[in-house]
Amino acid sequence: MQGDITTLAVDAIVNAANSTLLGGGGVDGAIHRAAGPELLAECHTLGGCRTGEAKITRGYRLPARHVIHTVGPIYIDGRSGEPEELRACHINSLNLAVRHSVRTIAFPAISCGAYRYPPADAARVALGAIAQVLEREPAIAQVTMVLFANDLLRVFEQVEKELRQPKT
Repeated sequence: MQGDITTLAVDAIVNAANSTLLGGGGVDGAIHRAAGPELLAECHTLGGCRTGEAKITRGYRLPARHVIHTVGPIYIDGRSGEPEELRACHINSLNLAVRHSVRTIAFPAISCGAYRYPPADAARVALGAIAQVLEREPAIAQVTMVLFANDLLRVFEQVEKELRQPKT
């Protein structure tokens, strides 16, 4: 869906964070602004986060109960480990969600902004990883991709349509 991830009343939203977890631009900055200073205070206690890892905090002033912070890869050439790291962001976020009894979760387009990941490639990795986890994990009832820009929404919708096509 197109929208603002900070407005969703889900169990958890995923933050496309930087490695400090102390706020930044884009989705990260929007989440920190909407959650309030308590989120920053809790993030100070987490010791940062490596690319592909995920850490969880409370949602504070957000409608979401939790924020799952993950650090996406900076895109270089698509052959420098970026797909594996982006896949890890989604899988580790969902695994962490299960451990915290999260049933509904929303993801942004991780690494598609300042980290320059090509949106169609990111969509293939993200949607594939999410599908992989959902096949084995019945505890998660709903995963929503929330895309701020209409052009990103169109790309993700097209990739989803391609992935649903039967393989011949």
